[in-house]
Amino acid sequence: MTAPLLPTTLVGSLPKPSWLSEPEKLWSPWRLEGENLRAGQLDAQALAADAQRRAGLDVISDGEQTRQHFVTTFIEHLDGVDFNRRETVRIRDRYDASVPTVVGPVSLDGSVFAEDAKRLRALTDQPIKWALPGPMTMIDTLYDAHYGSREELAGEFARILNQEARALEAAGVDIIQFDEPAFNVFFDDVREWGVATLERAAEGLRCETVVHICYGYGIKANTDWKATLGSEWRQYEEFFPLLQASSIDIVSLESRGSHVPVSLIELLRGKKVMVGAIDVATDEIETPEEVAETLRAALAHVDPDKLLPSTNCGMAPLARDVAERKMAALAAGAAIVRAELEG
Repeated sequence: MTAPLLPTTLVGSLPKPSWLSEPEKLWSPWRLEGENLRAGQLDAQALAADAQRRAGLDVISDGEQTRQHFVTTFIEHLDGVDFNRRETVRIRDRYDASVPTVVGPVSLDGSVFAEDAKRLRALTDQPIKWALPGPMTMIDTLYDAHYGSREELAGEFARILNQEARALEAAGVDIIQFDEPAFNVFFDDVREWGVATLERAAEGLRCETVVHICYGYGIKANTDWKATLGSEWRQYEEFFPLLQASSIDIVSLESRGSHVPVSLIELLRGKKVMVGAIDVATDEIETPEEVAETLRAALAHVDPDKLLPSTNCGMAPLARDVAERKMAALAAGAAIVRAELEG
């Protein structure tokens, strides 16, 4: 199925069913074990895909239903990382967390998500998108006791991510997204090696690629940080020109409810842009017209055939009914602007 003008999609996560994990909570532990857990995760993935279809979204994701966390679930499958050896680190210079330790060369045997992607591919003939953690965000979620170089470890993760991305492409995924919220913090690293490392993660792929850079989930540590950023959030200005010149096809950014000047999208001119028209840091449901207003503003800086209406970030911490109503608002708002463009 070919996506229409202004194809709508999620950034990534959706709330999990309460029988699978504790609702409205990040890092929520599973409520099932063993084979029951695996069956429950795949059932939840099917429910998430159906919820997106019913809401009217055009590109379907897995809702990250088989993942406890968007970074650590991937890292759990890697050799060279010891989850029993924990250290406390500062995550993106915002909050402290107990994280696993890199104790030796990192590698991946096989694929983490390819089987999950095959199941999603079998559920729909619509385009499907899959999210992976980006190399810089991965190294920011670990303690390194082996490499001693952020750049070297990120390069190893890029190699592993490329292996995983190729397996996802072979499983039928149409769009592969790399989540790099760390880009909004470590500007020197982004300039010196971050973009080049991200390109290595996407090297050789024929499917479309996305880099998603936001201001974080709607959790207190992130909202408190946002409150310190002033009346204009101009972090994107630091690296959008680099991404515009990169081999990545699509750039995903936060817009609705933020203080990001919409004019910064102009720095990406020529790229496809996923514009966050849904604020995930509030339970308030956007109206379709509010979504349409966000998209109309973006269209001053991106061509219509390159605009993908989306959410600001993942919606895992929200209540399921809130997430479903926000998805419906996204689809309805995009439909308003699509009709204006086509009419």
